[in-house]
Amino acid sequence: MDTSVTTSSVAIRYGLIVGVALIVYTLILQLSGQAGNTSLAMLSYVILIAGIVLGHNYFKTNGDGFMTMGQGIGIGTLISLVSGVLSGIFSYIYIQFVDNSTVTQAIEEARIKMEEQGLSDEQIDQAMAISEKFMSPPMLAVIGIIGIVFFGFLLSLLISLFTKKINPEPQI
Repeated sequence: MDTSVTTSSVAIRYGLIVGVALIVYTLILQLSGQAGNTSLAMLSYVILIAGIVLGHNYFKTNGDGFMTMGQGIGIGTLISLVSGVLSGIFSYIYIQFVDNSTVTQAIEEARIKMEEQGLSDEQIDQAMAISEKFMSPPMLAVIGIIGIVFFGFLLSLLISLFTKKINPEPQI
């Protein structure tokens, strides 16, 4: 049993691993022209789920063999936060300095959908002005971080139901 294994140390370790994996996966999607493919983008949650499960297993294997529901949720949420911050910083840098075509394409697709819905030019311009504020690199990074932490918390809650292992001996 390694007494240096804490929920924080495991979460930071696996958060960094998941963050790097998400960055690599995002780069693959960008370079292959699949960044707008929603189905492929959803696979990033598989990476997060795998990271949370592996983090839980590492904590139990290298700790005392047990993990409470609260520890599992804490580990998973912190993994999500660390990986979210890493991937958010990467997204900001990539969109701001390397290639903002994904944002431009998303804005144009939104405009086309509004035109198809029969909205007036004034309504479309008003909606686009609001959308463009939320589609800026800093806002996309913040929204991405918040989103991954939120979904990471929910995933941690579910995963912890299956990965928890309660110590049958009463703790004094």
